[in-house]
Amino acid sequence: MGKQGRRRMGSYALFLIALFLCKFFAVAILDPLDFLALQSIRKSLHDLPGSNFFASWDFTSDPCNFAGVYCDSDKVIALNLGDLRAGSPGLTGRIDPAIGKLSALAELSIVPGRIYGSLPQSVSQLKDLRFLAISRNFISGDIPATLGQLRSLKTLDLSYNLLTGEIPRSIGTLPELTNVILCHNHLSGSVPPFLSQVLTRVDLKHNALTGSLAPDSLPPSLQSLSLAWNQLTGAVDRLLSRLDQLNYLDLSLNQFTGPIPSQLFSFPITNLQLERNLFTGSVQPADQVTISTIDLSHNRLWGQISPMLSTVQNLYLNNNRFNGQVPASFVDRLLSGSIQILYLQHNYLTGIEIKPTAEIPVSSSLCLQYNCMVPPVQTPCPLKAGNEKTRPTAQCNEWKG
Repeated sequence: MGKQGRRRMGSYALFLIALFLCKFFAVAILDPLDFLALQSIRKSLHDLPGSNFFASWDFTSDPCNFAGVYCDSDKVIALNLGDLRAGSPGLTGRIDPAIGKLSALAELSIVPGRIYGSLPQSVSQLKDLRFLAISRNFISGDIPATLGQLRSLKTLDLSYNLLTGEIPRSIGTLPELTNVILCHNHLSGSVPPFLSQVLTRVDLKHNALTGSLAPDSLPPSLQSLSLAWNQLTGAVDRLLSRLDQLNYLDLSLNQFTGPIPSQLFSFPITNLQLERNLFTGSVQPADQVTISTIDLSHNRLWGQISPMLSTVQNLYLNNNRFNGQVPASFVDRLLSGSIQILYLQHNYLTGIEIKPTAEIPVSSSLCLQYNCMVPPVQTPCPLKAGNEKTRPTAQCNEWKG
């Protein structure tokens, strides 16, 4: 008998022992395919130093009592690999393709560790899978396009890995999808349209995604959208105007163009990050803005600063082309301590009504340098603002002209 044959006989013998023990103690008998799949999974994974997650995985006992294994009758329905406590060392090794044999699996998660290799294609055989989360490991290769066969999938989290290639368009067709978290990988290509009408979170930041977003590529159900640190282009005003359920939006560090829709400022957003793009046009909210943090810095926005923005606690408008006077409402709120950060440097502003003797609260930061005026108050600015207090007159005249 060959070595492989002896291994199979050994696995089968262990299963027979477990079968006997289960009958003897009158407990449920795990499905043979699930039993053997768990054995294969165990052989390909190991505890990192300081972890003892697999200490309970003794195949002479009931696998449904193993750490991280949850059963319903004779089938494994959830597999949470690794110690879920924060700061635990995690696991190392590869994900064995036998994972696809756990036919009733609805939940699969692996805690942060050093799992490497590709995500097995066999995961696509788990037709009941609703939750797939393998974050902060070293998973590499492409995202299998066959994941589009998991029609019950609600959460897909493969963030903080080494994934490459494109995001399969098939993932965008999943009808029950609510969370897509693929941030901090090396993904390229375009963002696929997402058809799920219950989608609430899309996080694709820190990749190498390119292309533009169609106006109907994301559903109105979306509440959190992060596409920061990519190379995305094109206008997004028609898309954003539809997403009136957003409470978090980060499109920073891309190459988006066109105007920022005024409706966006009335959405229930708490944090709006649009900095370091190529947005143009004026910024004119219809009503007083209740968003606590807004960063529009390093764009090509112009026109006068709207007094509707004076209710923002942290406002970054620096490095744009705003001109005219700073509204008096900003001064009032700044001196009362209601504004914590007001960065207006590197624009074409011509004045602000604030006395040189005014006492700005210690908790508030104001930066006015490099505008078309001499700052009436001397306040500390970020080092990146440079040392020049006023923009050259020639530049100011050219902007007026």
